[in-house]
Amino acid sequence: MSPMELAYRKLAAGTSGFGLLIALYDTLAGDLRRAAEAQRCNNIEKRCREMNHALLVIGFLEDRLARGSGGALADQLTAFYRSLRRKLIEAQAKRSVELIEQQMALVLEIRGQWQAKEFKCELSSEPEILAPAQTQRYPAPPPDQTAHAQLSWTA
Repeated sequence: MSPMELAYRKLAAGTSGFGLLIALYDTLAGDLRRAAEAQRCNNIEKRCREMNHALLVIGFLEDRLARGSGGALADQLTAFYRSLRRKLIEAQAKRSVELIEQQMALVLEIRGQWQAKEFKCELSSEPEILAPAQTQRYPAPPPDQTAHAQLSWTA
């Protein structure tokens, strides 16, 4: 298991769903920032490595959407991830730092929206006080001396 996988597992162990999603967006934005830096320095190997990891993160996010319940938000995110992937491949082909940074800005914008949603959910979630459990009480059967005699035993 690689150090990166261990870091993801540690993160996932103690994080809420929104927290993990935000961490993935942070990872994606970091990959794109490092890819843009590498392109500026003409370090093609590092740029490719960072872009490849960014594409893996996008694939992971898409995979989680495919396993979900769907809906309008899932459709919008799927379209965003597809567009993001196309633009990143285009940025690599054109060696365009500007295109990488534009995509990074979009990722950070959506990350901010997820963070606002998480904050809103935290504010609205009050401790839930449950009512005591209702147990049905059945009347005890009438005492039957013969049943008691059959069940008694000695050691």
